[in-house]
Amino acid sequence: MVTADAVQVFGVTLVGVSTTTGVKLLFSLTLIALVLAVRALVLRLARRSLGGGVGDPRRFWVRQGIQVIVAVILVLGLISIWVTPDTDITTGVGLISAGLAFALQQVILSLAAYFVILRGDTFGVGDRITLGGVRGDVVRLGFLKTTIMEMGQPPSVASTDPAVWVHSRQYTGRLVTVTNGAIFTEPVYNYTRDFPYLWEEIALPISYDADRTTAETILLTAARTHAVTDDAAARDALAHMQSRYAMADASLDPAVYWRITGNWLELTLRFLVPHRGVREIKDAISRDLLTALDAAGIGIASATYEIIGAAVVHLDTGETADADHDGGGADRSGS
Repeated sequence: MVTADAVQVFGVTLVGVSTTTGVKLLFSLTLIALVLAVRALVLRLARRSLGGGVGDPRRFWVRQGIQVIVAVILVLGLISIWVTPDTDITTGVGLISAGLAFALQQVILSLAAYFVILRGDTFGVGDRITLGGVRGDVVRLGFLKTTIMEMGQPPSVASTDPAVWVHSRQYTGRLVTVTNGAIFTEPVYNYTRDFPYLWEEIALPISYDADRTTAETILLTAARTHAVTDDAAARDALAHMQSRYAMADASLDPAVYWRITGNWLELTLRFLVPHRGVREIKDAISRDLLTALDAAGIGIASATYEIIGAAVVHLDTGETADADHDGGGADRSGS
């Protein structure tokens, strides 16, 4: 039986297609286009009114708020168009929900993680993090994926997978996308949130007969020149951390620790640096160290072998034995 509003093409009735369905589809497309156009206009106005860089927290939160509002409007609008009072959708919605929950479980997990990221203190755009094995700066946060500008690895962890060719915390140039759901299954290392500083170390091996006191003074002088020392912002950040977390007190001043090894005395310099620009600071400290050590006549120890004695070796070429043999033959012939 052909209904009055059924759609026919060349005498063939299209199953499930009616004029009502066509009108609803047209309204749906119009709603989507209108909402997306308004979204683009509002985002442009927000960028112009707020100013600042892309990583500005104000721009980030305004953008995320607009995205959420647009998603809610689209969902409610589409439901109001397609669901009418006389529509029996209980069974259909149940089956569709079960199928979507099974097929899109990773998508649902990532979407839930997105709202956890927004409401929690996990990370935000501009933070330097390690997520899903990727180290770098968060440059974009979407409903399902987080985009990270990858940075290099220090030599101590340069062998991690995936391998990188930059041996410090500087950009490699690769953009990496990680699903938001990774926050539920893997640890998130945040270099920025709450305490935007890092403790760094430089190890200096010297021989046991070197001037140890002078070497320690050289290390501390270089650290006080280039690292973070006596900084009010760092002290406030540490106090903020201790007020929020059960964190023991930590020293912000440079310090040198001694360690006895079988080859040399290892002096380890520990100092505080900002979460960005670590390579430049360590480079400046290393240059000052080498200059001061050369001026003080202190060399950097290395693995060497000292030969304290050697046995005397006599090389017998056989010439003496040949001479004795010839002489003996002549004597016998003369007698």
